[in-house]
Amino acid sequence: MIRKLSYIIPAMVGLCLAGHAQEKETLVPVQFRAVLHDPIHPVANLFYTDKTGAIVPLNFRPQDLSEALFTVPVNGSLVLYDKAHVDPENPAASLAASVKLPPNIRRAMVVVLPAEEGKKPAYRMIVIDDSESAFPNGESRVLPLIGVETAIQAGEHKLSIEPRKICRIPPVRKVNAFNMAQTNFHYREGEAWIAFTERQLQYIDACRRLFIIHATPGALVPNVTTIVDTAPAGSQP
Repeated sequence: MIRKLSYIIPAMVGLCLAGHAQEKETLVPVQFRAVLHDPIHPVANLFYTDKTGAIVPLNFRPQDLSEALFTVPVNGSLVLYDKAHVDPENPAASLAASVKLPPNIRRAMVVVLPAEEGKKPAYRMIVIDDSESAFPNGESRVLPLIGVETAIQAGEHKLSIEPRKICRIPPVRKVNAFNMAQTNFHYREGEAWIAFTERQLQYIDACRRLFIIHATPGALVPNVTTIVDTAPAGSQP
C-alpha cells in the first residue's frame, strides 16, 4: 500500500502585493467561480474585491462551485482576504490566498486549497480556464493533488494522470441507455495498478465534471471528490 500520501500543491504564484496597485491591463473584471476543497476544515470565511471595489464575502457551496462572481485582479492576480476590512497600506496582512491569472483569461474556475501546515498565507488556489473553448460542455477534468501516478477509465477513455498536472477527459460516448458509464480510478504501486474508486456516472453534454484526487493525512489510499457543473460553459451571466 502507499505508505504516505499528502497534499502536494504546486507553488503557482509569488505573494508580492507591493503597493496594491492595479496595472492597466488588469482593470477589466474577471469572472470566476470558486470551490473550497478542504476535507479537514470544509468551511472558510474568505473575501474578495468585487468589480465595484467593495470587499465582500465569498459564499462557498459545499462540494460545489460558487455562483458566478466578478473581481478586478490585483497586479494580474486573483486575491482573497481573510477579513472584510483590509488596511490599504498593508493589504498583505489580510492576505488569505493569491494566484497569478493566465494571460487573457476572462472566465476562471478556481479551486481553493489549504496551504501546508504552518505556511502563510493560509490557502492556495489553482486556476482552470472556464471558457467554452478551453473547457467545452460534456468534458471533464482531473486535478491530482497527490504525488503518485494515477489513471482514470471513463467509458471508452483510459488515461494516465501525471502528478500535479490537470488532465483533460473528452466527452464519454460509450454509455448505456441511461447515459451511464463505468468510471474507475487507479494508482500505481510499483508495476501494479490498484483501483481505489469505482463507480457508475451519467455523462451528458450539458454536464461537466471536475474530479479532485486527494488524500487526507495518514490515508493509505487516495480519494476522489467530484464537482459537477450543470451550468453549460458560456452560460454564466
